[in-house]
Amino acid sequence: LFDAVNCLAKENARLLVLGRKHMLINSSNWKREVMKEMQNKADFFFAENISEDDAFLLYATLRSGKHCKFVTRDFLRDHKACLSDSLTRHLFRKWQRGHQIVFSPSAGGKRINFTPAFSYDCVVQTTGDTWHIPYKDSFEEKYSYEVPRKWLCIQQQ
Repeated sequence: LFDAVNCLAKENARLLVLGRKHMLINSSNWKREVMKEMQNKADFFFAENISEDDAFLLYATLRSGKHCKFVTRDFLRDHKACLSDSLTRHLFRKWQRGHQIVFSPSAGGKRINFTPAFSYDCVVQTTGDTWHIPYKDSFEEKYSYEVPRKWLCIQQQ
């Protein structure tokens, strides 16, 4: 968390960290001086320790506007499963792909790598006589925020 906050703070992003109240208790996992340093770089909201913090994350992201992004390791599958119909689930996945920033530590754990949210929709697109079609070479399991990275471009002659 410390590395992620530092990395994002360098980009002058306004940050809200959603955590749980146990993070405020000085422990081997949550050092008071580290928490203070992070609180100088970001706003914090501490939910109850037994809370379902995903609801806070979704609300804060939606309430902050259409350009707000969020970072979590959660794939939000439980929330998608609660949606009543396939169209609503599709819209949620589309919204998630456009707002979720995915992070992973680099090899050796010295840096954090962020995969930005998509600024485009991964559907067949056309401009004039040209079609752009997303595709995958092989079938493989993917997370809901992952989309094909290859595009087939076809132009009518």
